[in-house]
Amino acid sequence: MRTPDERFAHLPDYPFKPNYARIKLGDGSGAELRMHYLDERPRDPAKASGETVLLLHGNPSWSYLYRHVIPPLVAAGHRCVAPDLVGFGKSDKVVDRFAYTWQSHVEWLREAVFDRLDLRDVTMVCHDWGGMVGLLLLAQHPDRFRRVVASNTGLREGGGDLGPGWEHLAKWVQFTQRTKQLEPGQIVDGFSLTHLDPAVQAAYNAPYPDDRYLHGVRRFAAIIPITENDEANPAIRAAWKVLESLQTPFLCAFSAEDHVTRGDHTSLSGRIPGAQGQPHTAIADAAHFVQEDQAAEFAQVVADFISLTS
Repeated sequence: MRTPDERFAHLPDYPFKPNYARIKLGDGSGAELRMHYLDERPRDPAKASGETVLLLHGNPSWSYLYRHVIPPLVAAGHRCVAPDLVGFGKSDKVVDRFAYTWQSHVEWLREAVFDRLDLRDVTMVCHDWGGMVGLLLLAQHPDRFRRVVASNTGLREGGGDLGPGWEHLAKWVQFTQRTKQLEPGQIVDGFSLTHLDPAVQAAYNAPYPDDRYLHGVRRFAAIIPITENDEANPAIRAAWKVLESLQTPFLCAFSAEDHVTRGDHTSLSGRIPGAQGQPHTAIADAAHFVQEDQAAEFAQVVADFISLTS
């Protein structure tokens, strides 16, 4: 399914030109999907730094999340590519909710940014599920990445002690599966310190005219690895074999008031060699959606890390 274009008319602070990449659905039928992405860069080529920043959103947001992060990065001379994951934003939505898996999301993203856009020397900025998918992609194609900035995300397999975030996780899964009228705008508002204007909340709701369009949002919660025999565990273990030897510069820019981590990024910064000695931060006065609470500071952290590691 494809969200009608009129749903995206007059979104606040989102003047960006849409771009689309055609990718395979991957079910053996030969069917294709259309993945939307933003591609913003300095107007004057002489001012471009040559850095390509891949901005990956999580759940239940879309590229609209980065509307205030992209302009300062472009002003600093960087190209910003911000895709909407399949099932989100202006990208196509799949009718079969079980088509949304870890593997399918990684493959859809890989085909779009590597096969279609041929991105190289990428600075990946990944948030929430954008980190979970992005870190798997990083482990599979480390040669494509120049540096990484991870925000309020992680990569852990199911089984064992799920830690202090278990209570939040259980409530989140129940909420996403049982709430009849699921509104992403209210969710983003609820996990931000900033109270979002109704027009901004409506923008987060815009991709989803009715519940049929929300399968991608609901499924992300349902496929969080919990048990020791979760089908995602082998891929996550394989990824960590690479990540635990990765020297690529890796920065954690978390939020001090994230509802789960409370700014604790050691599950990533403590295991990835490229994260050692980097200026990790827990941004103050920011909850889970740091891009809503502290967009300018978040963009500056990314720009400074690019400069530090160039």
